[in-house]
Amino acid sequence: MRTRCSTIIAMSLLVFAVALTGCAKRPATTAAAAPAPTGSSGTTGGGSTGSGTTSSGSQMQPGGGGTASTQPGSTGGGTTSSGGGTGTQAPASTARPAIRDFAADSNLGDIFFDFDKYDIRQADTRTLDSNAQWLKSNPNHLVLIEGHCDERGTNEYNLALGERRAKSTMNYLVSQGVQANRITIISYGEERPSCTDKSEQCWAKNRRAHFLVKPR
Repeated sequence: MRTRCSTIIAMSLLVFAVALTGCAKRPATTAAAAPAPTGSSGTTGGGSTGSGTTSSGSQMQPGGGGTASTQPGSTGGGTTSSGGGTGTQAPASTARPAIRDFAADSNLGDIFFDFDKYDIRQADTRTLDSNAQWLKSNPNHLVLIEGHCDERGTNEYNLALGERRAKSTMNYLVSQGVQANRITIISYGEERPSCTDKSEQCWAKNRRAHFLVKPR
């Protein structure tokens, strides 16, 4: 009887020891679990760029170059985007002659522009090539280029657009070998139309660059 009790007690102690051993191993399972993510959710992929900001947090400016070319009175980037593909702005004349001394010459033809544009059209390059050839053959003449617009748009906007048209024309002539210091430009905007009808055909005639010359 005493041996049986000892056996039961021994078995009970063994079961109790196994139970204690199992409880001690459970924290190891938890500790072996994957660690929490170390990255912040706010720094992933497209979150910051999709909000219209740069990686430094500064606000992106939409439409960088587009607005500068349409600002009234701006003379910066307009001329470099046209002018017969020269890509550079010709230096302006330092000594501006009196405009009243210039006169029209039948050897120099006008060129024309699309609505709200100052690019040199392919169809007008022949006229400009002919004008450039005449000017190079007559180096004793200075040239005045007038920029004109149709009546649509504000006065301020059209004055700026007329200047861009005159500068584009000047840049093309310079690219063909005409010295920049022989050229003066002026914009009249919509102030001196060659046609006064209210029609597209008439407005197209007013969107022009006109040439005047004077002896040196």
